[in-house]
Amino acid sequence: MRFPKLASALVLVSALCLAQVEFPNTPAGHQCAAWLQSFNRGDRSAHRNFLQNNAPSRLTHLDREMELRRTTGGVDLKKVQESTPTKIAVMVQERLSEQFALLTMEVQAEKPHQITAMELNAIPRPAEFPLPHLGESELVAATKKYIDKQVVSDDFSGAVMIAKGGKAVMAQAYGLADREHNIPNTLKTRFRIGSMNKMFTAVATLQLAEAQKLDLKDTVGKYLTDYPNKDVASKVTIQQLLKHTGGTGDIFGPEFAEHRLELRTLEDYVRLYRNRGLKFEPGTRWEYSNYGFILLGLIIEKASGQSYYDYVREHIFERAGMSSTGSEPEDAAVANRSIGYTKMESSTWTPNTQTLPYRGTSAGGGYSTVEDLTRFAEALTGHKLLDILYTDMLTNGKPGTPDNSYAYGFQDRLVNGTRCFGHGGGAPGMNGDLRICPGIGYVVAVLANLDPPAANRVSEFIVNRLPEK
Repeated sequence: MRFPKLASALVLVSALCLAQVEFPNTPAGHQCAAWLQSFNRGDRSAHRNFLQNNAPSRLTHLDREMELRRTTGGVDLKKVQESTPTKIAVMVQERLSEQFALLTMEVQAEKPHQITAMELNAIPRPAEFPLPHLGESELVAATKKYIDKQVVSDDFSGAVMIAKGGKAVMAQAYGLADREHNIPNTLKTRFRIGSMNKMFTAVATLQLAEAQKLDLKDTVGKYLTDYPNKDVASKVTIQQLLKHTGGTGDIFGPEFAEHRLELRTLEDYVRLYRNRGLKFEPGTRWEYSNYGFILLGLIIEKASGQSYYDYVREHIFERAGMSSTGSEPEDAAVANRSIGYTKMESSTWTPNTQTLPYRGTSAGGGYSTVEDLTRFAEALTGHKLLDILYTDMLTNGKPGTPDNSYAYGFQDRLVNGTRCFGHGGGAPGMNGDLRICPGIGYVVAVLANLDPPAANRVSEFIVNRLPEK
């Protein structure tokens, strides 16, 4: 369905909007409707022409808008929140997921009313658009129907597990682990998990705190005694690294791309970034920091006397019965490890080989299965990894993080009235999400060998509809 042709005397109606929400008959309303129509068509050439004629300052955003169109499937108008002749703010929802966003636009007062400013930002699902909680059998049926559509459109390939009380309610794999050799994904397929490794690093850190081998208030320099940047060494605490308030920055960018295959150990990352200063005074703000979790991996080594990889295998994976989880190098033969496929540099799915690090680290990049992630969740909530006090400390959101929703290597969120904690991970050709919902006893694990948000869409769909008890 397409928008009707623009006409000043007509009120424009958003296509495919079930509530038939109308755009206001204003210059801003007309331009917002026209942008939405052009964006939803997904035709790069046509959208370039639209921007050239109506928002020339946004031509530099063309690639970003086309990538957003690909990952969202387009967006539909749900509500007009604010409207003046030259400004409009509307709520929209992605077509491929539950995600809402706020689209704001300003236009010139004089004709041809060119767009002068525009923002599209994700927002929590508004309370006025509730989703129904389903019974268990209804949830499974709805989930399978939803995923089947994602598979048909080639937007999902991976594995899904919903469990309650340690027993699988739904466990199913979809798509291909290797498209060239037509090898299907199974529940035993090992998918790369990106930043989901941060959960293991955080558990390891708190295990050592529980054993009094480190203190969360200790600074980096207490363990990395020869760390050259004195501000990082003397000011940043373990606690701040765990909740991304240390100001230690990221590892990705031109330097990483240049040295990707040379970065083989945690020490290699530190040698590359050790002279870099702080991005901000520790504790004053929140900014996601992969480098902070690299430092945590080295602190775990110093405090435990073991390599990071040996420690997490012995104290987390073996205790939880996770026999298919690890971080072996990419050039090592790992049975059942899937190939990741990306469209980030192409219009077709291509292997993500040229983007992969040499090996997963304490910041992310290992591999696991949905079965192992469910075992991890059960071991954590069953206090096989940490006692009750430290488990709560690990998983409860902390002040000073976005919406107080980030804990120690875990995100702690309320989704449609249900509290769940866990962590996601994503990079070219990989996406995963683990949600542990202790109040109702459900665990949701989704892994995909496609670009984000392939797995996140599915987990959001499920968690939004979990039974209320």
